[in-house]
Amino acid sequence: MAFLFRKTKELESQIDEYLDCVVRGALLFRQGVKYYLEEREDDFESRLRDLDNLESRGDQLRRQIESKLYEQTLIPESRGDVLGLLESTDTVLNTMNETLLQFSVEIPDILPELHAMYRELAEISTSAVEAMVMAIRSYFRDLSSVRDHINKVLFFEKESDKIAQKIKRLVFRRDDLELSRKIHLRYFAYHIENIADDAEDVCDRLAIATIKRYL
Repeated sequence: MAFLFRKTKELESQIDEYLDCVVRGALLFRQGVKYYLEEREDDFESRLRDLDNLESRGDQLRRQIESKLYEQTLIPESRGDVLGLLESTDTVLNTMNETLLQFSVEIPDILPELHAMYRELAEISTSAVEAMVMAIRSYFRDLSSVRDHINKVLFFEKESDKIAQKIKRLVFRRDDLELSRKIHLRYFAYHIENIADDAEDVCDRLAIATIKRYL
């Protein structure tokens, strides 16, 4: 991150740690969904607790970074863009935590024949998050590679849409399911898919911030 923060090693370290939290959050979410589908309740609840703690740590780091940017008047020409990126990235981490929490609270009864698709949806959506973090890191270190990582996010987001839509179509074409269960299954597909949508929103903001850096 030396490109923007040559004289602020502490801030650089905190932003790196914050992005590490997002990556670990994606991994925990992916494992959590896997363990839920496998009915490994203890492992699932462990991942949920870890993700909740990680989300809290991410909030703490974000507030510390924001305070430093304002109080020390650092990178005034890019400060607004960096703050916006942090806030929108925080939404991604919150969405993963909240979605996994709802699995614990509502205990959806996922049809066995849909397990593979829900697992794939979780993997694709969290892959979008991982590519998003790489894009943000590139914004600080190597602007020329930002676009490549953003394109990966866009690819994963479109793939998540396809998988979620397939799940919804299969569910609502079943005659042997009550409407309430169909809606429940759709709800969880929608929220897992939403993780990739949130990552895309971050990259929309990142693309504009990158263009401004070139000007």
